[in-house]
Amino acid sequence: MKTRSESDMRRMGRKLTIIISIIIVFMTGGNALGETINTNDTIIKPVKVAVVVYDTTGAYISQVINNLKDIQNKNEGKVEFEFYSSNKDQSVQNEIIDTKLQNKEVKLLIVELVDLNNPQEVIDRAKEYNVPIILISREASNKDSIKSYGKSIFIGTDLEQAGVLEGEFLVDKWNKNKYLIDKNKDNIMQYIIFNGPSDNLEAIARAKYSVLTINDAGIETKNIASIFCDWSTKDEAKKRMAALLLQCSNNNIEVIIATNDNMAIGAIEALQAMGYNNGDKEKTIPVVGVDGIPEVIELIKKGFMAGTVIQDAQAMAEAAYITGMNLVEGKKPLEGTNYKFDEIGATIRIPYKRYAAN
Repeated sequence: MKTRSESDMRRMGRKLTIIISIIIVFMTGGNALGETINTNDTIIKPVKVAVVVYDTTGAYISQVINNLKDIQNKNEGKVEFEFYSSNKDQSVQNEIIDTKLQNKEVKLLIVELVDLNNPQEVIDRAKEYNVPIILISREASNKDSIKSYGKSIFIGTDLEQAGVLEGEFLVDKWNKNKYLIDKNKDNIMQYIIFNGPSDNLEAIARAKYSVLTINDAGIETKNIASIFCDWSTKDEAKKRMAALLLQCSNNNIEVIIATNDNMAIGAIEALQAMGYNNGDKEKTIPVVGVDGIPEVIELIKKGFMAGTVIQDAQAMAEAAYITGMNLVEGKKPLEGTNYKFDEIGATIRIPYKRYAAN
């Protein structure tokens, strides 16, 4: 028969073993199985992130997706991205987001909005499930919806800057090669502008500030045509440019402003089919665009295109990943980063860069 003191000693021994095990778990940052745990005792696996974009065929957003894939490869076991196209349909986007939230596996949403007039609808979905959401690229006019949820931010660009830089390209070209550009010698820069979607704030700002910048430099301008196209395809711009070339005389079109590179490519292909922009400076109409996609870089190197404004897809992907992971970990989005919010208090702006041939 065991004495009382022996039983007490055995109980104390078991308690001591449990205490030591707990100490080991907390010292190693894991549980008894060696799995990492957080303060809520939930096992942390690779963070699943649903990336739901406007349309995966867009040249710029395709680059963002590729950079997110690179980030995943460099952070194996830490993050897992899933990519979905909304096919330019808000109801499709809502359905994807609802499905991913309801299965409760996704810990972060990265969303490129379809409906720019009603971001609150998407924000509220994330808020209901307490899932952080990073809105990227396509900018809604109403920022109050973003600020209504403490785990949401927007990452975009300086709306005016791309247009300003496009305008500066053309000012430089005009000042250096006016004798080539001003074909009818009237001292007026006659231009065609290819706009993006009419509800897109970036498209509107690029078009507006490109022309304002030219005018601010003391150059008089004349708008030959303003064309609204879908940013995701060059075919529409090519078709519209071909029609304009048939309608206008050789001296009417002096420069072409495209608010993204896809449209610039379409315009150049139409010009080349008519004998322009094939390397002869006497038969080259300066074309500028925005995005800095590889195909355009090659056109610029060959002298077929004047320049592009690079929208940094790598910087966009990195900012979405870093700030998103901060929110997942319960930190402030900018913690440990060099990013800054603009005056709105919930928006990070990624700067543009100019690219032209030497």
